[in-house]
Amino acid sequence: NQILRSGTSIGANVKEAQNAESKKDFIHKLKIALKEADELEYWLYLCHEVESYPKPDNLQNKLTEIKKVLNKIVSSSKIKQTEIS
Repeated sequence: NQILRSGTSIGANVKEAQNAESKKDFIHKLKIALKEADELEYWLYLCHEVESYPKPDNLQNKLTEIKKVLNKIVSSSKIKQTEIS
């Protein structure tokens, strides 16, 4: 199930980022989590378009918030990385 795979991969990549070996690795893993979030967003969109599927509006709203948080962390990490360099 692609929804389950991409959804759980977000958390797995965030966990990997927490154990990153460098700031660059941390940012890279969070970017992968964002890509997985984009994929999940696509699958939720398809579910929304198919009338026989349950509407994932609540999941979509939560995913939007998760993406905002991840984007903010990546942005601030890039700024901090630039300041350190």
